[in-house]
Amino acid sequence: MKATPLSIEGAWLFEPTTFADHRGSFTAPFQGPAFRDALGFDLTVAQTNRSVSARGVVRGVHYADVPPGQAKYLHVAAGAVRDVVVDLRVGSPTFGRVEAVDLDAASMRAVYLSEGLGHAFQALADTTVVGYLCSTSYTPAAEHGISPLDPALALPWAEGVEPVLSDKDRAAPTLADALAAGALPTWEACRARLAQLRG
Repeated sequence: MKATPLSIEGAWLFEPTTFADHRGSFTAPFQGPAFRDALGFDLTVAQTNRSVSARGVVRGVHYADVPPGQAKYLHVAAGAVRDVVVDLRVGSPTFGRVEAVDLDAASMRAVYLSEGLGHAFQALADTTVVGYLCSTSYTPAAEHGISPLDPALALPWAEGVEPVLSDKDRAAPTLADALAAGALPTWEACRARLAQLRG
């Protein structure tokens, strides 16, 4: 498995090998040893999630309070997505930076996002299935969102595909409003969490 850091610290792209023969194919989208070699610690999995989305559906931008935060490792089991990472960590050298990666069921590429990073995706095909490994369980009071249509972020959603949002995501604040409200995680808290994970 190939592991490549993205331009936002704490975000990684993992590319597994697919083995195909006359029966079909086999892929391991998450491999513990490869993850540990890349990041220096094991991924704790407290919850697994599965979402099914119609073409155009946007989920996010979501993040959790740090500590403890919620790291995510996700791949597409069916269909395809435009996956977006946003650095929401106040004080980070890349605060506000956005990076997008296209993921699909054919390549089985996966993205890892550390605690404090914002995450969103847009389904590019009907019945797109995304599987997530989450480092902590869902805690409603600690979960937050940023508007995926924030004009200042200008997230790179697919051209010609109308975004379909939940009421909650449509009502989420802009990055500037969340910053002004003191609702974002700090770079210091996220770095402390990383140091704790690495022992």
